[in-house]
Amino acid sequence: MRNDFEKSTFWIKLTEEMKRLNEEYQLKKFGYNLLSDPSKKPEIFIKSFDSFILKTYRKNVLENERWPEKPEKGWIFPNNWFEQINDIIRTRFIVKYIDGVEFLVNPIESLYKSLYNQPCKVDYEAKEEGYYAAHVSIKIKFEIMGSSFETKIVETPVEIQIMTQLQELIVVLLHKYYETNRKEITRDEKWQWNYKSDEFAANYLGHILHYVEGMIVEIRDK
Repeated sequence: MRNDFEKSTFWIKLTEEMKRLNEEYQLKKFGYNLLSDPSKKPEIFIKSFDSFILKTYRKNVLENERWPEKPEKGWIFPNNWFEQINDIIRTRFIVKYIDGVEFLVNPIESLYKSLYNQPCKVDYEAKEEGYYAAHVSIKIKFEIMGSSFETKIVETPVEIQIMTQLQELIVVLLHKYYETNRKEITRDEKWQWNYKSDEFAANYLGHILHYVEGMIVEIRDK
């Protein structure tokens, strides 16, 4: 699936557009770059199987407010999980400034709609835990092997993350912490007052950096 996505018309055209988009951003933003290296293609990641299984458990059980009944969108089982899990394949564009996030979302939306004649899903993530990024979810058809070794076509979401350099740094530093935290069934709802906890430090660091990035762009533009 990853190899097929790398060869897709969408991915080829999108990565070819990066140099032009960087130049367009420079013209609008007084010579500042959108990307650190416009010629470098982002890596395409595959979700690990352990993380994949954990996510089905979270969706079916931990985050299911109807438990023990099925979730609002139905159970996620092997017969449908390629269509239901939104980040089996994902990639990440890193922009230098906070206004570059929305700047890059718009051409991605336009390109996908022009090629597939359908809109993509865009979420500007702003989580309580201090995570900030835009997630663009597109659907691509893949040919895979079924449970009985038959060939079948699945329409699988591919997640395109767009975040700033500082936010990526936070994600990389705190990835292990967040993965461990997601496995917990109960969580302290008053972590904002437990200033000695790892959760307090990690979450507020993300919020502080987001604020600082906004101030940087405001001063830059002035």
